[in-house]
Amino acid sequence: QVQLVESGGGLVQTGDSLTLLCVASGGTLKGLAIGWFRQPPGKEREFVAAISWAGSSTYYGDSVKGRFTISRDKVKDTVHLQMDNLKPEDTAVYFCAAGDSGLGSIWAQAYDHWGQGTQVTVSS
Repeated sequence: QVQLVESGGGLVQTGDSLTLLCVASGGTLKGLAIGWFRQPPGKEREFVAAISWAGSSTYYGDSVKGRFTISRDKVKDTVHLQMDNLKPEDTAVYFCAAGDSGLGSIWAQAYDHWGQGTQVTVSS
């Protein structure tokens, strides 16, 4: 069972940047697709970004396209979510998820392992 740990969340102002990190605790991300999802307060979970194990395929939610970038470092065994030009509507708990198939997906059902989440708050 892969245990995912997210870090890098925090409180920032509109227009600032943050980088979220996803790592496997006691395991490895090797072979896994990684997705980021978020849950704003009082709302349903939504897809943010995903990357295949190969790294050749990336996917983004419409609300973050052009502002967020997902990438992975196979040497360091990490996945980053670079978030630029943050807006108050980006405020949410951000979750890292891993899919055993290795294929990226926008659908939460495609992911087998989930982290506990990290809070991102963007003030106006």
